[in-house]
Amino acid sequence: MANAVAIASDLADWLAAQAAASPAEEVCGLLFGGPARIASATACRNVAAETARRFEIDPVALLAAHRAARAGGRAVIGCWHSHPSGGATPSLRDAADAAPDGALWLIATASELRAWRAGPTGEVGGRFDPVALTIDDC
Repeated sequence: MANAVAIASDLADWLAAQAAASPAEEVCGLLFGGPARIASATACRNVAAETARRFEIDPVALLAAHRAARAGGRAVIGCWHSHPSGGATPSLRDAADAAPDGALWLIATASELRAWRAGPTGEVGGRFDPVALTIDDC
Protein backbone atom coordinates (compact mmCIF):
# COMPACT_ATOMS: atom_id res chain seq x y z
CA MET A 1 0.00 0.00 0.00
CA ALA A 2 1.28 3.43 -0.90
CA ASN A 3 2.03 5.89 1.91
CA ALA A 4 1.41 8.73 -0.53
CA VAL A 5 -1.20 9.34 -3.19
CA ALA A 6 -1.52 11.97 -5.90
CA ILE A 7 -4.63 13.67 -7.26
CA ALA A 8 -5.08 16.16 -10.07
CA SER A 9 -5.86 19.71 -8.96
CA ASP A 10 -9.09 19.82 -10.99
CA LEU A 11 -10.35 16.66 -9.27
CA ALA A 12 -9.37 18.05 -5.84
CA ASP A 13 -11.22 21.27 -6.71
CA TRP A 14 -14.29 19.26 -7.75
CA LEU A 15 -14.31 17.43 -4.40
CA ALA A 16 -14.03 20.72 -2.50
CA ALA A 17 -16.90 22.14 -4.57
CA GLN A 18 -19.05 19.11 -3.77
CA ALA A 19 -18.39 19.64 -0.07
CA ALA A 20 -19.10 23.39 -0.28
CA ALA A 21 -22.34 22.81 -2.17
CA SER A 22 -23.75 20.72 0.67
CA PRO A 23 -23.18 22.65 3.90
CA ALA A 24 -25.85 20.77 5.86
CA GLU A 25 -25.32 17.16 4.76
CA GLU A 26 -22.40 14.86 4.11
CA VAL A 27 -21.89 14.03 0.46
CA CYS A 28 -19.99 10.95 -0.64
CA GLY A 29 -18.72 8.87 -3.50
CA LEU A 30 -16.14 6.46 -4.81
CA LEU A 31 -12.48 6.82 -5.76
CA PHE A 32 -10.87 5.06 -8.72
CA GLY A 33 -7.25 4.61 -9.70
CA GLY A 34 -4.19 2.76 -8.47
CA PRO A 35 -1.98 2.50 -5.39
CA ALA A 36 -0.31 5.89 -5.86
CA ARG A 37 -2.85 7.93 -7.85
CA ILE A 38 -6.52 8.84 -7.63
CA ALA A 39 -7.48 8.93 -11.29
CA SER A 40 -11.16 9.81 -10.91
CA ALA A 41 -14.03 10.06 -8.47
CA THR A 42 -17.76 9.84 -8.70
CA ALA A 43 -20.55 11.12 -6.48
CA CYS A 44 -22.99 8.61 -4.99
CA ARG A 45 -26.22 9.06 -3.11
CA ASN A 46 -25.82 9.19 0.67
CA VAL A 47 -28.36 6.70 2.03
CA ALA A 48 -27.50 7.12 5.74
CA ALA A 49 -30.37 7.82 8.12
CA GLU A 50 -28.56 10.89 9.54
CA THR A 51 -26.93 12.52 6.52
CA ALA A 52 -25.92 15.58 8.55
CA ARG A 53 -23.48 13.47 10.60
CA ARG A 54 -22.89 10.27 8.67
CA PHE A 55 -22.53 8.86 5.21
CA GLU A 56 -23.37 5.54 3.63
CA ILE A 57 -22.70 5.05 -0.06
CA ASP A 58 -25.71 3.79 -1.99
CA PRO A 59 -25.11 0.01 -2.08
CA VAL A 60 -26.45 -0.22 -5.64
CA ALA A 61 -23.76 2.19 -6.87
CA LEU A 62 -21.08 0.47 -4.78
CA LEU A 63 -21.89 -3.00 -6.10
CA ALA A 64 -22.11 -1.72 -9.68
CA ALA A 65 -18.66 -0.12 -9.40
CA HIS A 66 -17.11 -3.33 -8.05
CA ARG A 67 -18.80 -5.42 -10.75
CA ALA A 68 -17.51 -3.05 -13.42
CA ALA A 69 -13.99 -3.25 -11.96
CA ARG A 70 -14.08 -7.07 -12.02
CA ALA A 71 -15.12 -6.86 -15.68
CA GLY A 72 -12.03 -4.78 -16.53
CA GLY A 73 -13.27 -1.31 -15.63
CA ARG A 74 -11.79 1.25 -13.25
CA ALA A 75 -10.41 -0.13 -9.99
CA VAL A 76 -12.24 1.05 -6.87
CA ILE A 77 -9.54 2.22 -4.45
CA GLY A 78 -11.70 3.79 -1.78
CA CYS A 79 -14.29 6.39 -0.97
CA TRP A 80 -14.64 10.08 -0.26
CA HIS A 81 -17.03 12.07 1.86
CA SER A 82 -17.45 15.54 3.28
CA HIS A 83 -17.50 16.89 6.78
CA PRO A 84 -19.87 19.88 6.64
CA SER A 85 -19.24 21.02 10.20
CA GLY A 86 -15.77 19.71 10.98
CA GLY A 87 -12.27 19.24 9.73
CA ALA A 88 -10.98 16.68 7.28
CA THR A 89 -10.02 14.21 10.02
CA PRO A 90 -11.98 10.96 10.42
CA SER A 91 -14.63 11.09 13.12
CA LEU A 92 -15.22 8.36 15.67
CA ARG A 93 -18.31 7.46 13.60
CA ASP A 94 -16.09 7.09 10.50
CA ALA A 95 -13.76 4.80 12.47
CA ALA A 96 -16.67 2.68 13.69
CA ASP A 97 -18.11 2.37 10.18
CA ALA A 98 -14.86 1.75 8.26
CA ALA A 99 -13.87 -1.74 7.20
CA PRO A 100 -10.23 -2.48 8.04
CA ASP A 101 -9.53 -3.30 4.40
CA GLY A 102 -6.74 -0.88 3.44
CA ALA A 103 -9.09 1.29 1.40
CA LEU A 104 -8.26 4.93 0.81
CA TRP A 105 -10.59 7.49 2.39
CA LEU A 106 -10.60 11.13 1.31
CA ILE A 107 -12.35 13.59 3.57
CA ALA A 108 -13.27 16.95 2.07
CA THR A 109 -14.36 20.24 3.50
CA ALA A 110 -14.86 23.41 1.49
CA SER A 111 -11.23 24.36 2.26
CA GLU A 112 -9.39 21.13 3.09
CA LEU A 113 -8.81 17.70 1.55
CA ARG A 114 -6.98 14.93 3.41
CA ALA A 115 -6.30 11.26 2.71
CA TRP A 116 -6.47 8.37 5.14
CA ARG A 117 -6.00 4.59 4.97
CA ALA A 118 -8.41 2.32 6.88
CA GLY A 119 -6.78 -0.64 8.60
CA PRO A 120 -7.16 -2.96 11.58
CA THR A 121 -5.34 -0.37 13.71
CA GLY A 122 -4.55 3.27 13.20
CA GLU A 123 -3.51 6.44 14.96
CA VAL A 124 -6.91 8.09 14.43
CA GLY A 125 -9.87 6.36 16.03
CA GLY A 126 -7.93 3.11 16.15
CA ARG A 127 -8.70 2.68 12.44
CA PHE A 128 -7.05 5.34 10.23
CA ASP A 129 -3.50 6.32 9.36
CA PRO A 130 -2.76 9.51 7.40
CA VAL A 131 -1.66 9.25 3.78
CA ALA A 132 0.37 12.05 2.21
CA LEU A 133 -1.75 13.70 -0.48
CA THR A 134 -0.05 15.44 -3.39
CA ILE A 135 -2.18 17.75 -5.53
CA ASP A 136 -0.70 18.25 -8.99
CA ASP A 137 -1.65 19.50 -12.44
CA CYS A 138 -1.67 16.11 -14.18
